[in-house]
Amino acid sequence: MRRINLLPNLITAFGLVCGLFVIFRTLTDAPHITTYQLLQTSTILLIVAGVADLLDGAVARLMHHESEFGALFDSLADAISFGVAPSVLMLKVLNPEQGTPLSFICIVAALLYSICGVLRLVRYNVKASVAKKESTALDYHKNFSGLPIPAAAGAAVSVNLFLFSPFADKWLAPTDTMRLWILVAATSIIGLLMISKLRFPSLKTFQTRVRSSTLVMLTALGALIFLYGLLHFFALFILVISWIYVLLGCILTLIRLIAGSKSKTLKDFEPEDLE
Repeated sequence: MRRINLLPNLITAFGLVCGLFVIFRTLTDAPHITTYQLLQTSTILLIVAGVADLLDGAVARLMHHESEFGALFDSLADAISFGVAPSVLMLKVLNPEQGTPLSFICIVAALLYSICGVLRLVRYNVKASVAKKESTALDYHKNFSGLPIPAAAGAAVSVNLFLFSPFADKWLAPTDTMRLWILVAATSIIGLLMISKLRFPSLKTFQTRVRSSTLVMLTALGALIFLYGLLHFFALFILVISWIYVLLGCILTLIRLIAGSKSKTLKDFEPEDLE
């Protein structure tokens, strides 16, 4: 019997519980909880699940405990936490009248997002398996082909959270119909980005030549800004951070397309030919 390494899989299980808790809590009636409170709590839990998703792989590589079981477990946990939970949240807060065209549109958008998320994970696992066999795993992890599903979940939930936040009420005063169409459009676009050929940068291979003292100072400053944004402008801050990453991948790929394949500019962001 093959040994299953416990620690990385415990971290994965913790992230999975966070995603499941978001789904179960969303489906449970709680009259005393406002829509914004539900979204805020769910967003925090999905952020925790995202951190767990980063840690389980890092711990497995550090301990040399990578396994097929762990990779499959991680993908299934991601499918639930980042592929299903955002769709359930969207349908819950919009709550369109059943049997109406708007209800059908919402369900289609939610299905599109979840299905694209699952396809994104399947494609990632297949490509990663091939890269590992060909000993090109490091090159493969330089960037992602298609928007990673944790980032997609962050972008989808951040739009949902912002539209029901005090910031949106103050600046936009969105109606229920406006929220519905914005969420449907954003969710659909994010879903298509997950299965697109666009390249998105991976933080795993991020390197810098900045001096250690400067790096420490910049890290401390960044942490201060990050914590201040989370504490005082949570909905707006999460929206900006999530969509900066989404737009960054789109812009880098666009620059690469303009530069042409003969140029060495951003060659790692050449759109991949997918089968």
